[in-house]
Amino acid sequence: VEEGTAARTVLERAVMPATPDARQHPVRRPLPDHLPREEIVHWPAGIADGDLGCGCQACGGQLRRLGQDETEVLERVTQFKVVRHIRPKIVCRLCEAIVQAPMPSLPIERGRPGPGLLAHVLVAKYADHLPLYRQSEVYAREGVDLDRSTLADWVGSAAALLTPLAEAIGKHAMAGRALHADDTPVPVLAPGFGKTATGRLWVYVRDERPHAGDAAPAVLYRYTPDRKGVRPQGHLQGFAGYLHADGYAGFDKLYAGSPGKRAAIAEVACWAHVRRKFFDIHQANASPVAAEALRRIGELYQVEDAVRGRPPDERRRSRQEHAVPRLANLRTWFDTTLPKLSGKSELARAIRYGLSRWPALTRYADRGDLEIDNNAAERAIRPLAIGRKNWLFAGSDKGGERAAVIYTLIGTARLNGLDPQAYLRDVLARIGDHPINRVGELAPWNWTSHARTVAPTEAVVEGAAGPR
Repeated sequence: VEEGTAARTVLERAVMPATPDARQHPVRRPLPDHLPREEIVHWPAGIADGDLGCGCQACGGQLRRLGQDETEVLERVTQFKVVRHIRPKIVCRLCEAIVQAPMPSLPIERGRPGPGLLAHVLVAKYADHLPLYRQSEVYAREGVDLDRSTLADWVGSAAALLTPLAEAIGKHAMAGRALHADDTPVPVLAPGFGKTATGRLWVYVRDERPHAGDAAPAVLYRYTPDRKGVRPQGHLQGFAGYLHADGYAGFDKLYAGSPGKRAAIAEVACWAHVRRKFFDIHQANASPVAAEALRRIGELYQVEDAVRGRPPDERRRSRQEHAVPRLANLRTWFDTTLPKLSGKSELARAIRYGLSRWPALTRYADRGDLEIDNNAAERAIRPLAIGRKNWLFAGSDKGGERAAVIYTLIGTARLNGLDPQAYLRDVLARIGDHPINRVGELAPWNWTSHARTVAPTEAVVEGAAGPR
């Protein structure tokens, strides 16, 4: 009875919208302690600067302080400033030798933006999805004239400066035993044709936190002008291990070993993709078959809820005990249900999708360091999809490559619990003088600062409550 009740709860969460009473009301949190405080004291009328000797206005009696009420209000003050670097020249009266401090390195040689402004422009564009022409309008309201073309030049120079660091992050990501991969289309301006072409941004995520791994999480973005299979095959040329991915045919060659030799990469398919197909069908026509599929898949996610964040050996034992029997039952249900359906129906297609990928869908149950789905990559793709609605298209293939560099740094900073703007501000101030062969020291997981004020992006597998 308890198991049936739990299964019904999962199904209800999967197919029923939340009722108004079920929604949580927001809780007012205290304002952060690390913020500077400014005090404004409001004295009653007739009392100037706390002078209580004037007496009571009602009766003339002596006044004394009883206490006070305090109300904190969150305020924001932003402004540009000009930093003047003054380097006095000192001359020796005896030998006439002249000494002068060298000019500190700037992010852009002979450029005018400081590292803080440059970091702000990058984060506003790639994290907050504010196109450069809109940033230009915002700055103009503050009395600073910065053309979109000037901002674009700054972004290009910053991306070139940060590329070695992005490559170091990529090497760390590819050194993991398991990766999550996905891609998304990017409209790219095609000069001379009056239209846009379609490029791709690929994402590769290494995140070992769900199985209590010690390695820092990292995300690598790559841009390509098309979606040919040779693109991800080139990106993953040096990778060996397990790849969480969707059913894109371009990955197939990576899973195929040469004669007599095992493939270096094993496919781990995504149960969220399978579940989404049944969810869409149930949303469209309340199909009881789809509801049953959602219930059974929901039970698999219940097993994952219990082992998230646990070491690999514990996860594997729990999956072998609880998930493997449910997977076997689900396979039997798929096999017996499919012949009863019209071969051209959406339900039949959804079941065939799962059966065709069954070995890859069940691979996670035999190991504790793999995941049930590819949601880590989908979470990394989501900001790009949101931003694409604002900036509409990339200006060129070079623009797509620059975007991949900045997305890599911002995404990895977030995964490691850093404020991306504070991180980039510090890195841009230091990277010009940093030895290129030690650029990895500037990676987010090696960076220590007071700016670690945000929680790391959670490595979670979201519940069975909705589509992916």
